[in-house]
Amino acid sequence: MHNVPFQYELRPEIPHEIPNVYGSSDYRQFRDTLVKIDEILTKSGFEHQLVSQSLEKYVAENQLEPSPFFNSKKATFHYKNFRHALRCNIARHLTGESYRLFAIRLADSALFQWFTNINMFSSRKATSKSSLERYEKYFDEELVANAVRTWLSGLSATDKALEAGLHQAIDCSKIFTDSTCVKANIHFPVDWVLLCDAVKSLILAIKTIRARGLKHRMIEPQLLLKQMNKLCINMTHARRRSDGRKRRKKIFRTMKKLSVCIAKHAKRYRQLLLNQWDRTELTEKQMQQIIRRIDAILEQLPAAIKQAHERIIGERLVPTADKILSLYDKNAHVIIRGKAGNEVEFGQGLLLSEQIDGLIVDWQLFDEQPPSDSKVLKPMLKRIKKYYKNIYSSCADRAFSSKNNDVFLREQNIVNAICQKSPKELEEKLLDPIFVSLQTRRSQTEARIGIFKNVFLGKPLRSRITAYKKVAITWCVLTHNLWLLSRMSIEAEKKMLQKELRQMRC
Repeated sequence: MHNVPFQYELRPEIPHEIPNVYGSSDYRQFRDTLVKIDEILTKSGFEHQLVSQSLEKYVAENQLEPSPFFNSKKATFHYKNFRHALRCNIARHLTGESYRLFAIRLADSALFQWFTNINMFSSRKATSKSSLERYEKYFDEELVANAVRTWLSGLSATDKALEAGLHQAIDCSKIFTDSTCVKANIHFPVDWVLLCDAVKSLILAIKTIRARGLKHRMIEPQLLLKQMNKLCINMTHARRRSDGRKRRKKIFRTMKKLSVCIAKHAKRYRQLLLNQWDRTELTEKQMQQIIRRIDAILEQLPAAIKQAHERIIGERLVPTADKILSLYDKNAHVIIRGKAGNEVEFGQGLLLSEQIDGLIVDWQLFDEQPPSDSKVLKPMLKRIKKYYKNIYSSCADRAFSSKNNDVFLREQNIVNAICQKSPKELEEKLLDPIFVSLQTRRSQTEARIGIFKNVFLGKPLRSRITAYKKVAITWCVLTHNLWLLSRMSIEAEKKMLQKELRQMRC
């Protein structure tokens, strides 16, 4: 790892720059958490390690000479930029704000300006929402994931934990695993609503092209969109009528004709833009982006029409593997988990593993239909053992139970605390006090997943592309672990202070 000639900015101390607000305990708690996260990032060396590794990857990708680059002012500039991006990502996921709202909050909050290192004495330049969006994808996802796992495994050593500002080492030997569904950012996948989505996207692209002065003969696009909206309203109300089935078929045939008509207009405007884009103020990349959006809808529209025809006109079931759930999220799947009040979910499978304090030590988002839980336990434990070395126990619900997993855990000398499917075997396991204590602790894993999904990941996750989902999940894991470590450290400091006060009184 190369050393970068970097000097920390001269900035005001936090007590002078950010006055303590005594009237709001929530603000003071959040302020203390952010200060502790800053301390952990700096003292543990995680920030410097991740930024340095990202700089080395930047040098390799751009085929630069390492020695001249790392001794130049350019390296210092990129180091500061990566460091600022890292802290902006952590702060944004900690608040759960969108890019736009966090950009406003960052420009207005002295606390976030201090945390993201833009409160220097000389100038204060706030970050725009577009820059925040770029910062999300600034770092390589695999590099960040490996850095987080390596960092957590290092904190299991007492000396490194104390250097990081923690009061004790973390225990990564007891693993608690569960799977969940990351819900797709889509509406309920009704077949005919896909046609409405397609029409809206195509009309929006047509209006964008027409606004640049390129026009082809057609009626006003807004009128076509208005017709589709009326048909959607009629389709919704048709089921309340006695002749609802016949009326829905009639309305759908009209929707299908309108969709095909608008698709033909979109093809003509696509070709018009391709041939005459140089007459507009659009750049070549902007032109290509508009064309990609049109092509993505036109490629899926025939299949969406066929699917809706089979369901509404033919009244036939469509196999789950052939269904289009969304025109924008191609990796959305039907996941049947049998949860109370949520029998069927639409999204992607996510596997999470935590240690005994609640820190997330491993995670995996599945691109395709998620495999059964019993098949993912073995590769997950191998991945954890690669980073965290010694594993004492593995605890999960009965969905992870199988004969192969029992044999694997026995061969690896790992305590098998997985709930058994067989009632007889479960009765025997319940006589073991270690199994009972680990299963009792496992009840908190469901709550941990709820906190991670609802507080950090968002409801729903805004990203629709799987690669970007993985990036967002990795940043959320890092932010969650920093948040939890800061709370644990603050709580330990409070207990130590209370102990000292009691001793003084005695």
